[in-house]
Amino acid sequence: MNKEKTIVKKVATKKEAPVKKAPVKKEVKVKKATEKKSAKVSKDEKYFYAVGRRKTSVAQVRIYPSSSVTEEDCTVNARDMKEYFSGTIMQATFVSPFKETGLVDKFKVSVIVRGGGVSSQVEAVRLGIARALIKFDETLRPILKANGFLTRDSRKVERKKPGLKKARRAPQWAKR
Repeated sequence: MNKEKTIVKKVATKKEAPVKKAPVKKEVKVKKATEKKSAKVSKDEKYFYAVGRRKTSVAQVRIYPSSSVTEEDCTVNARDMKEYFSGTIMQATFVSPFKETGLVDKFKVSVIVRGGGVSSQVEAVRLGIARALIKFDETLRPILKANGFLTRDSRKVERKKPGLKKARRAPQWAKR
């Protein structure tokens, strides 16, 4: 009995590239774009424009003199001011230039604000409103200046330095 050995030679076959399945398409419900709400003003209406800044926030403020002003007439980024700045302290900061000058409910306000956090945004808006009020009436300057509404807060985040962990925080150091 002679056993024959069969030699099975493995032939290298080309590996086929894995077949990619077609992506499954999901149905997405598209919401209709809601109308952007802005201060109810006509394009012909006169306004006073100013820019306020704080940290990285920039607020472009327009104030429209008006005799009949409602709560919805203060808009920030096409949203109601009370909706955008939900905190009561932020709302008080927004209105403070008007309160100090005694001009509450005398203006419709339209603001476009970008950058930074909500707190720095409201302070940028406050500076913008104060500057716009001065363009409206120059005699308001001493009142606004005394309350600090015209001072641009120049503090910004300090840059990180090489060799340090943060702007000033040095790496931990062991004496021994």
